[in-house]
Amino acid sequence: MPDAHRTIDAVWKLESAKIIAGLTRMVRDVGLAEELAQDALVAALEQWPSSGVPDNPGAWLTAIAKRRAVDHIRRSELRTRKQEELGHELARSQEASRNSSRNPSDDPDEDPEQDDVLRLMLTSCHPVLPAESRAALTLRLLGGLTAEEIARAFLSTAPVITQRIAGAKRTLAEERVPFELPAGAELAERLASVLDVIYLIFNEGYSATTGDDLMRPGLCLEGLRLGRLLAELAPREAEVHGLVALMEIQASRAAARTGPSGEPVQLHEQNRGRWDQLLIRRGFTAMLRARELGAPPGPYVLQAAIAVCHAQARTSQDTDWTQIATLYGALARLLPTAVVQLNRAVALGMAYGPRAGLDLVDSLLTDPALRDYHLLPSVRGDLLSRLDRHGEARLEFQRAAALTRNAAERAFLNRRAQESAAKGAAEGAATGPPGPALGESARTFLARGDLDAATVRSYGQTLRRLRLALGDQLPLASLTAGQVTRVFGAAWGGAAATTWNRHRSAVRSFCAWAGLDDLAAGLERRAETRPRARPLDPAELEALWSDPDLPLRERTLWRLLHESASGAKAALSLNIEDLDLDDRRARTGTTWLNWRSGTARLLPGLLAGRTRGPVFLSDRRPGPARTPEPADLCPDTGRRRLSYERAEHLFKTATAPLDPAHRGYTLRQLKPAR
Repeated sequence: MPDAHRTIDAVWKLESAKIIAGLTRMVRDVGLAEELAQDALVAALEQWPSSGVPDNPGAWLTAIAKRRAVDHIRRSELRTRKQEELGHELARSQEASRNSSRNPSDDPDEDPEQDDVLRLMLTSCHPVLPAESRAALTLRLLGGLTAEEIARAFLSTAPVITQRIAGAKRTLAEERVPFELPAGAELAERLASVLDVIYLIFNEGYSATTGDDLMRPGLCLEGLRLGRLLAELAPREAEVHGLVALMEIQASRAAARTGPSGEPVQLHEQNRGRWDQLLIRRGFTAMLRARELGAPPGPYVLQAAIAVCHAQARTSQDTDWTQIATLYGALARLLPTAVVQLNRAVALGMAYGPRAGLDLVDSLLTDPALRDYHLLPSVRGDLLSRLDRHGEARLEFQRAAALTRNAAERAFLNRRAQESAAKGAAEGAATGPPGPALGESARTFLARGDLDAATVRSYGQTLRRLRLALGDQLPLASLTAGQVTRVFGAAWGGAAATTWNRHRSAVRSFCAWAGLDDLAAGLERRAETRPRARPLDPAELEALWSDPDLPLRERTLWRLLHESASGAKAALSLNIEDLDLDDRRARTGTTWLNWRSGTARLLPGLLAGRTRGPVFLSDRRPGPARTPEPADLCPDTGRRRLSYERAEHLFKTATAPLDPAHRGYTLRQLKPAR
């Protein structure tokens, strides 16, 4: 029985994509198609262990699944013509399956089964879905992986992946995404989305963003398998072969990328004798196919050409870095992203010296796309180290280590920071101004007893951004106004005036406390043009109160704010123990908050027998990592106090239809007109 189950698992991974694709063409619903295919899988699990595995297991599964589809359509009382059409199709598919081993189709354009799989791939990678949903759905439908397997690959949980996949299928149904092969420019656009998803899957396996290990080989193999499948389905697309070539050559280095303890080994230090020559030859073959098609080189063909340059060099010293820098220049013109420019900086540094690379890296320091990207300080640290600026390199490696979420990379970067510190000490280089570092000073500043919780939270957001951008170990005395200006430009350059001014005030307060010059001197205060909030008129309020879908919590809070004319923060801070329901009032600090009959009718239902804790509660219990203060936690339900930010969001969402600008109103506008 275990052997039969292993066989079923292997067959499912090979055949599930074709089965689901064929069913989707019949029923025009990806979610339903997968359910029908799963029914066939269950039938195999029930029958094969006792009856044995059929000679053509894929055809057996397909036949069972299509019978389920016909039954479903009949139960749905579709037109007789459609039933007959599908019945004929089932008969034809059964006949074709009996002859499949003798008459395979060599031309994908004439093979409807191949077209169906390509349609399924284009559907699962549709741009209407978020990137993470595309990846999960593709691995589910095309890879045959379970939610548990996908969750392990992405270091997530099965319920999260299941929810993501279900949401993706629901979105495809709601958006009525057609199960068809687009033509012309639309096909090129959709293929680009498929390529991006496949490379995302491969790259997550090749350089894991989180976890303890540098690589996740299972995802690399899935990315390669999907890329090879796509190359069979779309043999005339040069970019598809370019992606396959890129992945084959990158995968060839897998055994040499880590040391005995799993630590990363940089490309120029790898033992090239451990590179997989079979994968390299497969990559060269795919690259030749891309070139033979004669199309102008796209992003993946150019990246594959760069990988070929590395693979052709017998040693790192033989690498043609000038050619690689030229290829990166062409790639940057075609795909002018910050990450491409960062990779180009590495090539320039190797081809023309570290100064050339550092100049380009420094021009990227204000790019918002790279503000939390750990490879930016890592590359900068490497270039500084080659310029013998070891003190600066140490700070960059430490900052990169703080930004990465991968344990193996973090250990590697910390080790490089220690090496830079040792080299600097050996050369007698200055370690920087004496005194506390930025991280230590920020923590001490926020731990002062004279700041309320809201101020600590606001100041903490500002200082956290400075620490991430500049590094916890940066000596406070060496912090400059230019560095602060650079961080503000990358983080809040496009922010509203109120947000900009709030962060600017936080920096000024920190500087005053630390005895520093005003590091916000280069940051002009922005004029706040927010219009004065007007109270909602009675007709608008009546429309709000009469909404039958308005939850009791929101109805009570909003009536209380309107009737008491109090601030939202005061109302949200109320505890049940503060209430005097008979006198319709509650104590808030040294003052009283009063309400009228509308609120009085609603409060008992909201409290529902509770006698302690916050009056207004959030919808869910807090997670283990976000335990609130005891005063903000309901002892009866375990839920936390409703936050001001959440209450404001709910009100804006509810009042958006009343607002001509469709932005919604603020809680301050609930106060009655004076």
